[in-house]
Amino acid sequence: VLYKENVGTGTPTPVTPEMERVKRNQEICSSVLYKENIGKATPTPVTPEMERVKRNQEIISSVLYKENVGKVTPTPITPEMERVKRNQEIISSVLYKENVGQATPTPVTPEMERVKRNQEQISSVAYREGLGKATPSPVTPEMERVKRNQEQISSVLYKEHMAKGTPTPLTPEMERAKRNQENISSVLYSDSFRKQVQGKAAYVLDTPEMRRVRETQKHISTVKYHEDFEKSKGSFTPVVTDPITERVKKNMQDFSDISYRGIQRRVVEMERKRVDQDQENLTG
Repeated sequence: VLYKENVGTGTPTPVTPEMERVKRNQEICSSVLYKENIGKATPTPVTPEMERVKRNQEIISSVLYKENVGKVTPTPITPEMERVKRNQEIISSVLYKENVGQATPTPVTPEMERVKRNQEQISSVAYREGLGKATPSPVTPEMERVKRNQEQISSVLYKEHMAKGTPTPLTPEMERAKRNQENISSVLYSDSFRKQVQGKAAYVLDTPEMRRVRETQKHISTVKYHEDFEKSKGSFTPVVTDPITERVKKNMQDFSDISYRGIQRRVVEMERKRVDQDQENLTG
């Protein structure tokens, strides 16, 4: 204020082209000198905090912009505006497709299918998490009545739209044709069965799994046999003793004693000696 009080009245001078040129040169020189005085800077990475601050600034700018916007007068959407909007969308779609280059199609792999299913499940879970809690309402008799009425009304409306049909009587000729069709179907089925299945063996592939099952069954059978044998070992089966069995048993015992004691050999030697003695007596 004191500075302005001491300033006297001056004489205004017009702004000439020369003064404009000098002013521009001064601005250019100031800009050059400013850039020369700037030293080398160290770039800093864009951190998540900086991203957050930037987004907040954009949101604040948008809010302040909307606050400064005054009241406007809404205009109705006329058919002409709708036509222009559709034309703009079509033009944008055409221009977008023209700018798209040639792409290489990629096959849909099982991994892509798995990821797609996982994404669908995640979307379903996230959608259900966003749902609020609901209050179940009981099904009252009134609700049941309304539901039945709706079904009946739907059935009536459906039947009203149907045209009227002409009933035809079931004549003996129609019955005969129906039976013939059933017989023909049965004959064709039987012929197909005989040609394809009957008299043919069912071939089963000898796969490693089948061989493994077969070996396992053999092992199980062997184990079961040994288990039954161990259980029955040491036991006997009683047999009824009759005279014939006793006679056979005694004969077997005699044969065993003869074979064991050598009685048969002595009998044969004695018989040979007797024959030799008889021969000597005859010749002597």
